[in-house]
Amino acid sequence: MTTRTATTIGLSAILLWSMLALFTAATGTIPPFQLNAMCFLIGGLVGVMSWVARPEGIKALKQKPIVWALGLGGLFGYHALYFAALRWAPPAESGLINYLWPLLIVLFSSLLPGEHLRRAHLVGALLGFAGVVLLIAGRGGFDARSEYLPGYLCAFVAAFVWGGYSVLSRRFGQVPTDAVAGFCLATSALSWVCHFAFETTVWPENTTQWLAVLALGLGPVGAAFYVWDIGMKRGDIRFLGVASYATPVLSTLLLVFAGYAEPTLILALSCGLIVAGALVATLTPKAFSGEVDPVRRK
Repeated sequence: MTTRTATTIGLSAILLWSMLALFTAATGTIPPFQLNAMCFLIGGLVGVMSWVARPEGIKALKQKPIVWALGLGGLFGYHALYFAALRWAPPAESGLINYLWPLLIVLFSSLLPGEHLRRAHLVGALLGFAGVVLLIAGRGGFDARSEYLPGYLCAFVAAFVWGGYSVLSRRFGQVPTDAVAGFCLATSALSWVCHFAFETTVWPENTTQWLAVLALGLGPVGAAFYVWDIGMKRGDIRFLGVASYATPVLSTLLLVFAGYAEPTLILALSCGLIVAGALVATLTPKAFSGEVDPVRRK
C-alpha cells in the first residue's frame, strides 16, 4: 500500500467523525457511557465479521500487553476523559481544548524515526486550530469559571491521550489493523462497567434512534478507527493531523444541512482558515522557506 493510498484511507476517518454530532443528536437521551458501549460493540463486531472471509484475522488479538494498553488507553481512555469533560464543563469550551490533538499529532510526529517536522506542517496546524478557535468563539466565547477547571483538565488530557495514541500507533506498525476489533470490544466492555456504575439505562425510544445508534457504531465509532489506524501507520501522519481540523467544521455544516444549526459568517471564515491550513501543510520545502530538519542541516 502506498503512502498516498493510506493517507486517503485515513482521511475517510475525518469524514466519518464529522457525522458524530449529527448521529448522536438523533439518538435521543441515551447516557454517554451506555451509548459508547453500544456503539463500540457494533464497531468491534464489524471487524469480527470481516474474519469470516479472513479467518487469520483473529490471530491479531494475540498481542503483547503494551499493545493492548495502547489500544485501550487510546479508545477507552480518550472517550472516558472526553465524556467527563462534557459532564463537568461546557461542551463548546471542552471541544476547543480537546481539539489540540491534531496539533499534538503534528508535533509528536517529529519524534518518530525517519520523520521530520517541516515549518509548513506547523503553520498549517496553527491555522487549523485558529479556525476551530474562531468557530467556538462564534458560539459564545470561553467560560473560564473555576468550577469548570476539572472538565477543562479532562479535555486537555484527552487531547494528549488521542494525540499520543495516534502517533504511537506508527511505532507499532507491525500490529495488524484487525487488532482494532479487539480494542473496540474491550472498550465496549469497560464502557458497560462505567455505565452500570454511574448511569441509569435509557434505551432508544423508536426506530430512528436505533438506526442512529447503528449508524454511529458502523461509522464514526466503528469503521473510523480502522481506517484511522491504517492512515496513522502507513500514511502521511502530519498531513492527517492538519486535515483533522476539518472535523468540527464539517460536523457543523452537516448540522446546518440537517436543520440543527444556522449558517453563519463565522462558519465560513472557519472553513477558510482550515482549508488554508491544509493547503499550507501540502507545500514542499522549496515552496515554503525553511524547515525543521536537523538531520539535513548537518
